[in-house]
Amino acid sequence: MPEGHILHRLAREHLRLFGGAPVAVASPQGRFAAGAKLVDGRPLERAEADGKHLFLGFPHAWLHIHLGLYGVVTFGAAPAPEPVGLVRLRLANQDHYADLRGPTTCELLTPAEKDAVHARLGPDPLRADADPERAWHRISRSRSTVAALLMDQKVLAGVGNVYRAEVLFRHGIDPHRPGRELTRAEWEPIWQDLVELMRAGAETGRIDTVRPEHTPEAMGRPPRVDDHGGEVYVYRRAGQPCLVCGSEVRTEEHAARNLFWCASCQQR
Repeated sequence: MPEGHILHRLAREHLRLFGGAPVAVASPQGRFAAGAKLVDGRPLERAEADGKHLFLGFPHAWLHIHLGLYGVVTFGAAPAPEPVGLVRLRLANQDHYADLRGPTTCELLTPAEKDAVHARLGPDPLRADADPERAWHRISRSRSTVAALLMDQKVLAGVGNVYRAEVLFRHGIDPHRPGRELTRAEWEPIWQDLVELMRAGAETGRIDTVRPEHTPEAMGRPPRVDDHGGEVYVYRRAGQPCLVCGSEVRTEEHAARNLFWCASCQQR
């Protein structure tokens, strides 16, 4: 599932390609035909993301998209080709098109319904209106592990498995610690690190979390080869040596997701 930085990139790209002018909106697959008809030919006025949710603003309506595990958006230059596969949504103008396939959610919302979605989410480190105190309030009172809390979109919006694993490693936090054992002195740098890491990810489109002294060039090691891209400390590196201490990176299933950590660098 794409993490929050990808949704912010998608919001910017939609606004860049389609903003401020009428957009042809269609549902070649047919599953969103009624909704597409209501905004077809209207201008795209705004685009924003909150966590893993994308919102495209048309007059009096918001198009709400959640990609889920299988959703993908592809962009191309006009003229748009005949749709291939199950295209739930197509946006097009005289210069560009965008196709949406396989989302968990593709729906029209009123402004009030959009506000209700935001209200269900924790603060998004990439939003200017994010309030980290809301996340701290829940984390500091919870018996759940900090690893589970960071992935809970009601606590923090947009943080996924990669950023969860990496930020805990970077701050030496055992992922199994209960949230209520985390101190404010530990939480505040974690939040700031998420802001900076995710902001960089939104700019580059990839997740890089290693510090300068641990890059392939600095360590004389081969670059990471992984379809997720980016240089990371522990994510999907189970069984490999930790880049800092050399201990074997561990993995386990934790709250229905694969957790990665270094037991030496991240002691309780």
